[in-house]
Amino acid sequence: MVLKNTGNEIFSALKGLLVGARKKIVLVTHENPDGDAIGSAIGLGEVLKSYGHEVKIVVPNAYPDFLKWFSSELEIVVYERKRSQVVNILKEAELMICVDFNEPKRVDRLRKKLLEFSNPKILIDHHPNPTDFCDYMVSEPSYSSTAELVYDVIKNIDLKGNITHHAAEALFTGIMTDTGSFSHNISSPNTFMVVAKLMEHGIDTEKIHASVYHTFSVHRMKLLGHSLDKMKVFPEFRSAVIWLSQDELKAYSFQPGDIEGFVNYPLSINNIVFSALFMEKKGYVKASFRSKGSFPANEFAQNHFSGGGHRNAAGGEIKLSLEESLEKFTQLLKDYSHLLTETTN
Repeated sequence: MVLKNTGNEIFSALKGLLVGARKKIVLVTHENPDGDAIGSAIGLGEVLKSYGHEVKIVVPNAYPDFLKWFSSELEIVVYERKRSQVVNILKEAELMICVDFNEPKRVDRLRKKLLEFSNPKILIDHHPNPTDFCDYMVSEPSYSSTAELVYDVIKNIDLKGNITHHAAEALFTGIMTDTGSFSHNISSPNTFMVVAKLMEHGIDTEKIHASVYHTFSVHRMKLLGHSLDKMKVFPEFRSAVIWLSQDELKAYSFQPGDIEGFVNYPLSINNIVFSALFMEKKGYVKASFRSKGSFPANEFAQNHFSGGGHRNAAGGEIKLSLEESLEKFTQLLKDYSHLLTETTN
């Protein structure tokens, strides 16, 4: 696949940084890292480790248990739990690679440390509208996932021969999770071509799928049932919303990652093209949006919830109560009624 936004000079620079003298490299993901973030970091990290670099992975906060099964032995250090260790890693690192995010605020409390890092920084990401905070940027929104993009970056800097079984397993996971098991966000045959190449490394795709999607707790399943039971549907706007308060999360023994994928369920309803999930946090409400067809979930998130993302998958937050957030969402549907009713799915 042709990378639309990345010229040969960028790949020449990356090759100069990554192919040659061995370095201490730190890979950083966004807060609340998902399958694409963890998969991209481990996948790229394994390739760089195979080449001979010393690699560390840093994430801002805790990530779900269903992303802790990887066979890779690369250490993932959580900043909110081991701040002094992360500070030392950043001090020693000669190079930083930021994966699956494109603006500093996405690393939350790690933001200041990231911006203070004075050695070269590389961005590899597939979200639109990047902020210019890295020295070298590979920003390709047409890709299904950062993991797919990482594979093509590896290929373009002649490190394809360093893709190990561990790396292939992780990159496949990133692509699988960010496409909803290959059900959305795919606009090019390249996605399946990359998957085919990864499968040549002998990965067990059925085991990977089961490890991600079939290890949920009883509490998580009951929480899903509870959220769907009280879901509100707006058929006149082809939309639906689900919401969870702090008390409800506590009642169902909420753990990080438990609501992963909840926002997708309303889209299974006939003629629903826009879905929202609101989760109450301390002092604000976190919002997730999913859409079908041409409806711009990212613009909706950016304009009203200080967020962004892809056309069909976006998120944000707002400093309102949960009740006020739901009321705001309901009122906004009226403003977007023409787009919602005209959207093709």
